[in-house]
This record gives sequence, structure tokens and C-alpha cells, in this order.
Amino acid sequence: MLRCILRVGSAATRSSIRSSPVPTSAQSYSSKNPKSNVAMSKKTKSKAHDHASASEAKVEAALSDAQSRARSLAADEKDPSIDLGPDGRPLFTSTPSLSLLSRKDACSYFKFSMDGLKTALPEGLPTGMVKEFEDSLRPALLVRQSFLDLRDNFRRIVDPPLRFSDDKGLKLKKQIVLDGPASCGKSIALAMLVHWARDEGWLVFYVPRGREWTHGGFFSKNPETGHWDTPLQAANVLKDFLKWNESHLKQLPCQIDGPIPLGEGAGVGWLKDVDNMAMPEGSTLYDLVNTGIKHTHAAVGVVVRLRRELSLVKNIPVLIAIDQYNSWFTFSEYEEAVTIRSSRPVHARELAMVNAFRSMMHDDMMVGAFSHSTAVGKLRKDLPDVPVDARVNFPRYSLDEAATVCHYYLSYLTCQIAPCRYL
Repeated sequence: MLRCILRVGSAATRSSIRSSPVPTSAQSYSSKNPKSNVAMSKKTKSKAHDHASASEAKVEAALSDAQSRARSLAADEKDPSIDLGPDGRPLFTSTPSLSLLSRKDACSYFKFSMDGLKTALPEGLPTGMVKEFEDSLRPALLVRQSFLDLRDNFRRIVDPPLRFSDDKGLKLKKQIVLDGPASCGKSIALAMLVHWARDEGWLVFYVPRGREWTHGGFFSKNPETGHWDTPLQAANVLKDFLKWNESHLKQLPCQIDGPIPLGEGAGVGWLKDVDNMAMPEGSTLYDLVNTGIKHTHAAVGVVVRLRRELSLVKNIPVLIAIDQYNSWFTFSEYEEAVTIRSSRPVHARELAMVNAFRSMMHDDMMVGAFSHSTAVGKLRKDLPDVPVDARVNFPRYSLDEAATVCHYYLSYLTCQIAPCRYL
């Protein structure tokens, strides 16, 4: 809501600046009366300066208003009497963790610690979550029944005896693709699922920006594998994976023998007379990941090997979570030269890393979320390498959820202009 207010103010500012006449240099030098022209130029500059000052004043006023609301909200935190949602129910849940949330907590807000979020999700927060925090001026998210269903699906797979009387006949899915309307909360639900799984001690491979695997950086075709290598992306993926999972990886031994194929290094070309790298006997997954980080020629090969290693881990639950998953079913940014004057686009499935992680035709737990912000176009219903029943429609707010959201914003973000205009 705060964002909407600032948009209104900035739009008014832009329109006022556009309306001010600013003479061009050609007009200045083509005038027959230099003195008159100079006078007009000074007046125009004065008007533009006034408009700029007014714009700065509006921005400062908006920021000051935001700061005052933040202070007011901080003071309200100490007043339990205002923690009232629809029908007198508590607006915020008192449940201390995502693991303990139950159906009675649905349609209430869960307060996060920003330090805790950044620790649990070191790969980065989804854009929708960041915007929600900015608009509401506090790190709190609505507990939705759709998230609880997603969490409980994977929890019951790991702990089959954990059943409830009302879930008889419920089919559990190890592979899920979250689809649905734009801005319905798919990325937020996926991030919350990753947070919960890591709280439970799982090994989670989380990719919050799948589109980055298909755009930017150095790329080259590996004649040994027939796929395209993207070593810069591979190194970044390995660094992100190591941030949270380091302690787990140090305890998990590598189970696949054989050397790791090498590719072209980012900006350094191929190694001379060397086409693979052997891992020392007794290496752990931590050693494997570190090898890909230290040696740019091995980065892509390590990511591909890591995918196979994750399928063999049995000591702890493993979850693969990919946001912007739909970016892996269309063309990448890269092109392959066909002739001197022509080239062809490279499909995402031709990239070595995407090819290793995209498929859901396995027995591992994996969830992908579509992101309409990537603008890849509408995909067909029967996606390749994805089970037919894996695609789940993630819903918009229910009536109860919408009522809670409206109450949350109207009660806690009272603005100088009527907030209901932006709901």
C-alpha cells in the first residue's frame, strides 16, 4: 500500500516536470533576439528548478511519512489490544516456528526475524517477499492454507506415520510444479518451504533465480558432452549451495567414482592436454563443491556430478527447490553461429546444468515454481521431463485470507489518504 502511495506522488511529479517547457540548444541559437532568448532561458531554468525542488520536497515528505509510520508500528508492537483480526481473532500467530504451524494458524500473520531469514535463505529472498516487507514495513507474511498443504505433503513423505484423520486417501507427491496466476504467492510459498525444510535439518538445493542459469555470463559448447557450459553460473550456484549446507556436506561422502570432465574456463580457455579431474579417495560432498569453486574448468562438471550425488544421499532428506522453473523450458539468451551471417538460439535443455537438474522423472523430492515475471510465454500443459500430475495450481487469496489481509493493512498501515482505494 505504501508503494501505491509513492507511485501516485511520483506520477504527479513526473507529469508536472514533463509539462514544464525546456528550450533546446537549437532554439537558443536560432533566435534573432539574443537578449530576449537569454531572459526566457533564465525564466525556464527557474521554473524547472522550482519543479525539481517541489519534487524533492514531495519525496522527502513521503520518506518522512514512511519513517513516522515505522515508528508508530514499532510502538504498536507493544500494545496487545490492537492484535485483532476479522471476527476478533488474533491477527498474528503466537506459534514460534514454521514447523509448528497448524490449520488453526491459517489466515494469520507469522512474524519473521530478518536476520533469521537471511541466515536460512542466504541465496537471496524472492522479490515478492521483499516487496511485501517494504509495503507493510515489517517482516511478516500471511500463513496460507496452500502453504501448509505444500509443507505437509513433503513432511508426510519423509515421515509416513505422520497422518491425520482428515487426510485419508490423500495422494502424496514427490515432484510438484507450482503454477497459477501472476503474483499469487508461488515464490513466497517456495521460499517458506525451503526455510521450513532447513529448520528441520534437511539438505536443500535452492535456486531462487532459475532464469540466471540461462542468461548472461560466458558460455561455450563442450565437445565431450555435447552440451553448453556456463562456468560463471556454475561457480555461483556452488557458492550459494555451500552457504547453508556446509556442515551437512562435510559429513556426506562422495559415492560416485570416476573423474570429473573439464570444460572451457571462464575467459581462460581450455587446459592443455587435460580433459578430466579425479577426486581423491575419501572425498566428501564439501570437497566436491569446493573443487568446482576453486577450478573454473571443473565448475560445470561438479554441478552435474552434484545432481547425481544428491540422488544417492539417504542419511538426511534432500529437497531440490527451483524458482523461475519455467525459464528452463524455453530458449536461453545464447546463440550458436551456424554460418557467417546466421545463428540459432540455444534451448535451455541444451545447457549442461539445466539438463542435469530440470527433469522430475525420478524418485527425489523436487518442487519448482513458475514465475510470470520472467515473461517466457505460456507453456503447454504436458511439460517434457515432468510427471503429468505434478503441476499444481496455486490459488489466489480465499475470502478469509483476503479479509485478513485487508484488516492487516487497514489496521496497521493507516495512511493520510483512504487506504481502501488501493485494495
